[in-house]
Amino acid sequence: MFDTLLFDLDGTLTDSFEGITASALYALERCGIHEENRNRLAAFIGPPLLDSFSRFYKMDEAQARRAVAFYREYYAEKGIFACAPYPGIAGALAALKRRGKRLFVATSKPEDFAVRILQHFALAPLFEGVTGATMDETRTKKADVIAYALARFSLSKKGALMIGDRSHDILGAKANGIASLGVLYGYGSREELLAAGANALCETPAALPDAIQ
Repeated sequence: MFDTLLFDLDGTLTDSFEGITASALYALERCGIHEENRNRLAAFIGPPLLDSFSRFYKMDEAQARRAVAFYREYYAEKGIFACAPYPGIAGALAALKRRGKRLFVATSKPEDFAVRILQHFALAPLFEGVTGATMDETRTKKADVIAYALARFSLSKKGALMIGDRSHDILGAKANGIASLGVLYGYGSREELLAAGANALCETPAALPDAIQ
């Protein structure tokens, strides 16, 4: 029985492809890199930005931090609301809340951005709290965000469940000793989620209430 639910944001609550990939394209162009395959940038949805710029474009730390600054320059003005809640997610969250579940958000997106997105799409009232990354990059890893959420809201690990679409969500949950549910409608594959050790999988947003007991 899970009574405390931690939700990832991008790829789990919202489809953020447009805003995130546009922001990444802008950052890369400002760094002198022309990326012709926009679909490649779907890999930026979920993981910390520093990790993505370093891993996919072989940037050192200083270069990656510069790229992140350019990314956020564009994202704060144009990219933030270029996303949409997945069809059925609001109803699924409301159903879980009616069953007495406590709902929280734990995201590698900066916390201020996450709060603004949830408010913009009228999802904020469904959650007791939102935790995210810090702008200074001192808290970006999903494991650190989850740990912060557990501590900040005095949540018990027993009965806590992390729900997300990428391996980072699953590995972050394992690092904190809590269970995880991988969602297959986001940007991580079944193979990625199972390899990371997801305790269970869910096909669609509408199926979440039945997948979480």
